[in-house]
Parts: sequence; structure tokens; C-alpha cells
Amino acid sequence: MRENGAKILIVDDSKEMCEIFSFLMKKEGFEPQVAFDGPTAIKAINRDLPSVLLVDIKMPVMDGMEVLKQAKKLDQSLPVIMITGYAEVRGAVEAFKAGACDYITKPLDNRGLVQAVRRALSERKFENPHDRNRQEENCSLRESMGPSDIVSQLIYDVNQVAKSNFTVVVQGETGAGKELLAWAIHNASLRLKSAFVPIDCGAIPETLLESELFGYEKGAFTGAEAKREGKIESAQGGTLFLDEITNMPLGSQAKILRVLQNNTLYRVGSSRPVNVDVRLVVASSEPLEVAVASGRFRSDLFYRLNEFKIIVQPLRGRKEDISYLANRFLGIANIELGKTVKGFSESALKLLSDYEWPGNVRQLRSITRRAVLMADKIITEAHLDLNERVWLPAVDSVAIPKVKDSLLGGLTLKEISQRSSLSVEREVILQVLRKTGWNKAKASRILKIDYKTVYAKMKKLGISINQKEGGI
Repeated sequence: MRENGAKILIVDDSKEMCEIFSFLMKKEGFEPQVAFDGPTAIKAINRDLPSVLLVDIKMPVMDGMEVLKQAKKLDQSLPVIMITGYAEVRGAVEAFKAGACDYITKPLDNRGLVQAVRRALSERKFENPHDRNRQEENCSLRESMGPSDIVSQLIYDVNQVAKSNFTVVVQGETGAGKELLAWAIHNASLRLKSAFVPIDCGAIPETLLESELFGYEKGAFTGAEAKREGKIESAQGGTLFLDEITNMPLGSQAKILRVLQNNTLYRVGSSRPVNVDVRLVVASSEPLEVAVASGRFRSDLFYRLNEFKIIVQPLRGRKEDISYLANRFLGIANIELGKTVKGFSESALKLLSDYEWPGNVRQLRSITRRAVLMADKIITEAHLDLNERVWLPAVDSVAIPKVKDSLLGGLTLKEISQRSSLSVEREVILQVLRKTGWNKAKASRILKIDYKTVYAKMKKLGISINQKEGGI
């Protein structure tokens, strides 16, 4: 879709505002159309579908929210920008849930409005004809992640696999959007009306994980005062999302494999099988192949899970999305904080684009939110807190374990490599923990893994607080 000549339908009961918006859109090479009330707007959409819809929220007869809902029924992929003079968090949340792609408060900044329209057009643009319908099915994912070609490919992959019963592996760094992909798969699937049940395999102690997953019978263990359904059963007919699955103990992995093979499970303390029908989506911040090679993940479960893989690129690998996401987070933060920050200076946007974003989208949102708090009218470089210095040991500073002669005769090369890999991983984690004063939160940011993964790896690799003074 070409931006020049794109039809922009402006819906506002104020003739003056319509004239101002029309002049601005014409100046940018767009073709403005005007409707002074909701019913007229809906007729105009039916008659000639616009490229973007600009809607004022407060209008008589039919308010902007109702126009948004009616417009989305006519074309789910139509980008709708909501405009209001009464910024409030509840209204913004309601608008985004209903499908709005942006939420702008008055008084309007002309440049900010034009940028919003151009972002909306780039979201709607999708030139590959055999992908178009799939793109429209999941426009909310595009709104959440950005307008880049990489995100378009992710949407294509999601819609390719969503309506099947394939197990999906979603791989990507912490904060890159893996759970968003899992939700998108569920929402585009035939299981949409059933539950989506997420569980973080690194957040639950090993002793409790199986009872959380499989449930338990009354009296199965101390404190089991009544029968309880597990997460797998609660996802019956829907989707079970296992985040950071490589943190799952090997024994639990074997039981998950049996569930996948037989579609049955056994509650803790029971010998009676329970039939289950769930679709499994798993996520990992490291390739499952690496976990298999190091002996931390069962190869048979890997081969069963690896039916369809989606790799989520880190934010630094999709620079086109950074400006879009920063402006989106700015709008949300404006509403949350009751501010009217207009946008980013060019130098600030360049700084955001050039930054490596070790914390990915999650970090960008935090940085933007803080910048909105600190800024008055526009966000400059001075408002962007990107000065945190991270440290990782140089490769030559890590103690590479020597292979004992006794191992050479008794183990295969693969087995020796697995043991060596674990030793190097242990040494790196130890050095980072010591460097950060055993602050696991700081260590997780440096290692680019989440806090719970650091904790799980410490437990698995035998790293304890007793090593704080440097002893092994």
C-alpha cells in the first residue's frame, strides 16, 4: 500500500478539528475524508474502505469507542487511531483491547500525529498476496511487536501453524516476546474458546513442579487436604505454555513426554489415568539442542517437541521496530503518568536505534516509561538512561577445564564435550556472581537470562552462597 494518496478517514464532531486534520493530511500527500458523526463514518467505511481511521472518542450519537468496534467488524486489519482530550488509563486500555493501534491526547502535536499515521500505514502494508489474510488474522501481534518485515514473517509462521495441533517451540532471548507468540498461536487456533495456561518452569521449585503440572489426590502428601487439578488438566481443550522448559527436571520431562505420547496423565498419588487434550507450546531462551548436548534436556522429548520452531529475533536484530515501539510505549506512559510528552528528538531516536538492548522489548518499555516521567515536552538523549555498564568475563579469563587422561579412554567425544561445557558454564556464572557481589538480578542482566534461570542453573551446577569467598 502506497503512503502517498492513502485515504485517511477523519471522524470528529468538531468541524474546526476536521479542517485542521484535513489540511495536515493533504500537506503530507494523503487523501483526507471527513465524517462528523459515527453512523456517517461507518457508512463511509462500507462504501470505500480507508487506509487509516482517525477517531475522536467524545462524540454524540455514537462515541469513538463504538465507531472503533463497528469498524473492526468491517475490517479487522483497519488501523484505528483514537484521539481524546481526556487522557485516562482505563480508556486507553479499553481502546487497545478493542483493537486501536494508537491513542493520542489533545492538544495534538502535528508531527506526532503524522508519525502515528505513517506507523499505522506501515502496519497495514503487506505486499505478499498469499500472506495477506494471515496477516490480518493477527494484526494485534503486529501492533504489539512492530511493523518490520521480521515481525511480518513471525505472523506468517504463527498463522501457518496455529490451526494445526503441532507442538511449537518458541526460541528467543528473555524479553523478546516469546509469550506474545504463544498467545498469538492460541488466539489464531481452533482452541481459542478454551483456556491458555502459562507456567514458568523456572519459577516453581522442583519439589512442587509435578503437583502443579499434574495435580494431586487428597492425601498424596502432607498438606494435600483435597484433590486438586493440575495446570495440564486446566488447559483441557486449549493451550499449555511451558516457558523456559530447559529448567524442567529430567524426571518431569519424562512424564511430559508420556502425556504427549498417550494423551493421559496421572495425578500425584493416583494410579488412575486422566485423559487430556491439550496443545503444547514451549519456550526457551537457549536452543534446545544445546540443552540436549549438555545433558540437561532429554533427546526423546526434544524430538517429540520439535515439530515446528519459531525463532524470535532480539530487538537489536529488528531495528525498524524500535522507533515504533518507543512511540507506542510513550503514548501508554503519557496516559499512565498524566503527561503530554510529544515525542523523541532525532538524536534520541538515533541513540535508541544504535543501542544493543540486552533486555530487549521489556527494557525498551522501562527506559521509555522513565524518560516520559523525566521529560516535559520532548524526550532527548539526556532523558534516556542507557548508561548501565554490563560485564562479562573475557574468554581468556575463564578457567577452561583440562580433560583428565582417565576420561579419554572411558567417554566419547560428545560426552567429554558435554561435561566440559557444563564446567565452563559453571565458571562463567561464578565469575559474574562474584563480580556483582552475588546479586542475582544484576547477574541475570549481564548473562542475558532471567533471574529464575540464574537460580535454577546455580542449583543444577552446585553453586552456593558458600562459594562467595572464592572457594569451589
